[in-house]
Amino acid sequence: MPPIVIEVARADDVRDVVHRAVQALAEGQLVVMPTETVYGVAASACSAAGMRRLAELKQHGADAPFALAVKSAQELEDYAPGASPLAKRLARRAWPGPVTLVVDTPQDGGLINQLPEEARSHICPNGTVGLRCPAHRIVQDVLRMIPGPLALSSANLHGEPDTVSGREAAKALGDKIALVMDDGPAHYGQPSSVVQVRGGTHTVLREGVVGKPTIDRLSRYLVLMVCTGNTCRSPMAEALLRRNLAKRLGCDPDDLEDHGVMVASAGVHAGGGSPASPEAVALMAEMGCPLDRHLSQQLTEQLVRSADLIVTMTRGHRQALLASWPDAAPRTRLLMPDADLSDPIGGSAEIYRACAEQIEQALDAHAKEIVAGVGGEK
Repeated sequence: MPPIVIEVARADDVRDVVHRAVQALAEGQLVVMPTETVYGVAASACSAAGMRRLAELKQHGADAPFALAVKSAQELEDYAPGASPLAKRLARRAWPGPVTLVVDTPQDGGLINQLPEEARSHICPNGTVGLRCPAHRIVQDVLRMIPGPLALSSANLHGEPDTVSGREAAKALGDKIALVMDDGPAHYGQPSSVVQVRGGTHTVLREGVVGKPTIDRLSRYLVLMVCTGNTCRSPMAEALLRRNLAKRLGCDPDDLEDHGVMVASAGVHAGGGSPASPEAVALMAEMGCPLDRHLSQQLTEQLVRSADLIVTMTRGHRQALLASWPDAAPRTRLLMPDADLSDPIGGSAEIYRACAEQIEQALDAHAKEIVAGVGGEK
């Protein structure tokens, strides 16, 4: 019997389509669904029957395990407890998106060990698991409604080309699947990039949508300095931290990225594109930390999610940040643990100099921690 093919764009209610997919998966059936890369065929990882059907369809051995599709970066540690800081960083920055992360499976604990043996034997037969968080609303809706993750593979037969539309997938897989959710051509039309992370190192196993240079950039440690308008305190802190880290790492501040570190700044109430204050520019030029190219930027969800360490100038800045992004609390610190850094805006050159001296002194402890962290990842 041929599969049911539903054109998502023409559905009266997309929620009904999602419900039908969830029901089929819960019954141990296979469902083809769109992702941003290519079309995938999915089984519920909690269904032994579904996993057997998927294994029979794909004829995969232990050398080609299925990826596990999860809802968000927050679920990385649920399935792989003890994941390294690098793995968490890549998940925060690349998910949802076209990157599959391969990490070591936990010896005990973690939700992977609660999956049926039929699932584990096809998902993590070699002591590693590939985790993926697709950036497609249909997959995300299914994942929110179904208990547990999905085992996901490309919607094609073994050795055949990837399929980039629902119709292609239906033709390729035929009566072996129950339902096809057709949402038109896949956005990228090529597979996800596969990146293995072991400790503090990463290896690109397959260069798909995201190229190796971008993966390398996403792997770097990012420090974010935060103040109010991003024209005085946080730009000075950014410039001074660059100099401090460069000295510790034995490189030029412009070469920090080559040593695995990025430094940026933003403001909780910043207007985009404003230069640093003239007093800050003049003082930093005198100190050998030029700010003449600085342009202010607003603190955003993307910046907060990407940062490994967020340093705020005051308690108020920290509170404002965490009010919007409470999950960032473990990564957010005050510049000075016991005091707020006063805003020098409108003050004299002497006030700016005193502010810079406070920043420089307070940054030492943060810089030591950053260098130790980056060094420990190599």
